[in-house]
Amino acid sequence: MAVKTLTINQELISAREEETILQAAQEAGIHIPTLCHLEGVTDVGACRLCLVEIAGTNKLLPACVTKVAEGMEIQTHTQRLQNYRRTIVEMLFAEGNHICSVCVANGNCELQDLAIEMGMDHVRLNYHFPSRSVDVSHHLFGVDHNRCVLCTRCIRVCDEIEGAHTWDMAGRGTNSHVITDLNQPWGSSSSCTSCGKCVNACPTGALFNRGSSVGEMKSDRQVLEFLVTARQKQQWNR
Repeated sequence: MAVKTLTINQELISAREEETILQAAQEAGIHIPTLCHLEGVTDVGACRLCLVEIAGTNKLLPACVTKVAEGMEIQTHTQRLQNYRRTIVEMLFAEGNHICSVCVANGNCELQDLAIEMGMDHVRLNYHFPSRSVDVSHHLFGVDHNRCVLCTRCIRVCDEIEGAHTWDMAGRGTNSHVITDLNQPWGSSSSCTSCGKCVNACPTGALFNRGSSVGEMKSDRQVLEFLVTARQKQQWNR
């Protein structure tokens, strides 16, 4: 297995050939903001928050899907990147209906954490105030499309870990939204196994346990990583 030597923020590190920049940075203790990334499932580079600068190219590349290469010189926290990331977070707030004070995930939300990390004390963009629905037809869970950030974690978890592929994406642009089966109410889905993996994967309060009140929704991401590791090693004792 070939080892690559590269620098991240002027720090010399080594990484395995098949690793991504994000994996190499995490192993070196270097923080790169993410939202769509989730340990245990395939990365898709959807949120663009993990973009980094690489010497020799003017393009900003997503760290989660860009493989390491010998001699790479990477910057993860330049002013350009910080401005870009704050704008992305502001856009997520502006195009949805994220009212933290009445959200089940208040205090346990990755989008909220990112806003704090980016120093976002207000949104400079015009709010869209879209008309989005809430589906509580499932007997255990609910989905609030007002709080969805289209990270596709639920889709990937349901497909790759549970193997049900209940969730999918429909629409284009601002009309994009997650659906169950062929755009049927979640409660009438014939493929859903009610496992709750999608709820644990959701970074916001878009997917929640029914009966959760403000600030009560906590997701256990480690359960998903444990399941993947246990299957690979055929070890089922936690």
